[in-house]
Amino acid sequence: MMKQLFPIRHVMGYIASLVLSAAALAVIYLDLSKTVDIIILTVTAVIQASLQLFVFMHIGESADTKKELYINIAYALFVGLVTIFGTLFIFLWGWYA
Repeated sequence: MMKQLFPIRHVMGYIASLVLSAAALAVIYLDLSKTVDIIILTVTAVIQASLQLFVFMHIGESADTKKELYINIAYALFVGLVTIFGTLFIFLWGWYA
C-alpha cells in the first residue's frame, strides 16, 4: 500500500534535477574552455527543462490535450525567444543608441 502512495518518480526527478544543477555549477569551478562550458550548460539546460516538463508538469500523461500542451510550449518558447533577442537587439546591437 505504501509503495503505491510514495512518489518515487518525483523523488528521482528531484534528485536528477539536483545532479544536473550541480553539473552546471561545476562549470564555474572547473577550468575548462568557453566552448566546453557552453556545451555543458546547454546540454544540462535542455535535459533539465525536459525533466521538468515530463516529470513535474506531466506533459506526456494526458492524450486528449496533448496538442494543446505542445502548442502552449511552442508559444512560450516563441515569447521567450522574442524577449531575449529583442533585449539583445535593443541594448547590445545598438538600436537604442
